[in-house]
Amino acid sequence: MSRLRLRGLGVELGGATVVDALDLDCPAGSVVGLLGPNGSGKSTVLRTVYRALRPTSGAVLVDDEDVLSDLDARAHARLVAAMTQDQGPGFDFTVLEVVSTGRVPHQSSLARESRTDRDLVAGALARVGMAALAGRSFAELSGGEKQRVLLARALVQQPRVLVLDEPTNHLDVATQLALLELVRGLGVTVLAALHDLNLAATYCDAVHLLHDGVVVASGTPDDVLTEERIAAVFGVAAHRSRHPTTGRLHLSFSPLPSPFHPGVPL
Repeated sequence: MSRLRLRGLGVELGGATVVDALDLDCPAGSVVGLLGPNGSGKSTVLRTVYRALRPTSGAVLVDDEDVLSDLDARAHARLVAAMTQDQGPGFDFTVLEVVSTGRVPHQSSLARESRTDRDLVAGALARVGMAALAGRSFAELSGGEKQRVLLARALVQQPRVLVLDEPTNHLDVATQLALLELVRGLGVTVLAALHDLNLAATYCDAVHLLHDGVVVASGTPDDVLTEERIAAVFGVAAHRSRHPTTGRLHLSFSPLPSPFHPGVPL
């Protein structure tokens, strides 16, 4: 397990500051949520971690290695895996072929797929409940099935850090819960952008709340997701209670009076 840290991260796109001097810590083995409304910078932050976007300033550290400057692409892919909102390859690959591409960082350019590779792929497909569809065309799958296949591809990379960008999109409630239960049991460091605050409260050890590209609060879901902060950042009224089964924080929502007054303190 590895610790993920972002230090002084800044991103400018089209001359506008999208992320500003962001510090973020994910202790080894923890599940950390990145929360905030649309446009707050969540996906931009994640893209710097899996090297789809180079930040304007700052560093992305896994343990003591800067993944932006100290590692080549292959070494980075053995360390960090990502499940993004991109629905995967546009070519007509089978589910098995898509998941098998996750083993490429561990293979030399001349090596054939090994028995270990095949076993890892089969195991990952079984864990996400997609083994029966291994021969199906990826393009023919539903959105939720594609999500599960892309998670399996990330798992076979055997990463020490797993980045998830809205992993529960397109999933029904049962599959959302099953996927996040699976993620919690992986034993890797996870940074996940989530829209659903109740899922974050249930499954995250810690959360970072973004607003306009700035972290406005960090800590446990209980500490961060106060009624005042939710009103200020998301523009809705929240009522806090306890889930009757888990005992974790549970939130219910209602509209704020209109027009919403923007001056609620963070």
